[in-house]
Amino acid sequence: MEMAQELHVLAVDDSHVDRKVIERLLKISCCKVTAVESGTRALQYLGLDGEKSSMGIDGLKVNLILTDYSMPGMTGYELLKKIKSSLTVNDAFILVEQESSVLSKIPVVIMSSEKILPRIDRCLEEGAEEFLLKPVKLSDVKRLRDFILRGEGDDNKETEKNIKQVCSRKRKFQDDLATQSMLSAVVTVHDIELSSPESSESQQPLSKQSKIG
Repeated sequence: MEMAQELHVLAVDDSHVDRKVIERLLKISCCKVTAVESGTRALQYLGLDGEKSSMGIDGLKVNLILTDYSMPGMTGYELLKKIKSSLTVNDAFILVEQESSVLSKIPVVIMSSEKILPRIDRCLEEGAEEFLLKPVKLSDVKRLRDFILRGEGDDNKETEKNIKQVCSRKRKFQDDLATQSMLSAVVTVHDIELSSPESSESQQPLSKQSKIG
């Protein structure tokens, strides 16, 4: 996989062993991994803790968040809700809606060793991309990677399409403006010709002849 296509995954799990397992699976699948031990640390990394974080994302885009469900302090479900309804505040306490919109669109996948249907349904309804049962397999990670890559490609194509549409509308606006300017210039020249003294004098003999006749 090319470096330009390398995905960055934020893995969240309070179990050191599980964290190392998922980290290894992601690296085998050619993903860059940032592993944290709690939902609180995940929010700090994403800049959603309401404070100036010591970690920070360092301008590195997160393509996927993979989190355990059962964690002390903050469950994976609670982390999911905070991400999907995220609002960030910058150093001057000004709401940064654009950043929060980007963060809320990051796919979130929940992991759990328990297959509890109400829990699964609740996470999916809240916006989780998928619910994986532990132990997570390499095939699960590769499937997620391919899914995200397809989504990234679709986003790039959509962005390119939007840029072309904007450029097309801009050219049409410029053409319409140029046409309007030309018409205004023609009308102005015509008005000047009609109001010039030479034009009035040339019309006087004709008016006299019509009176004599």
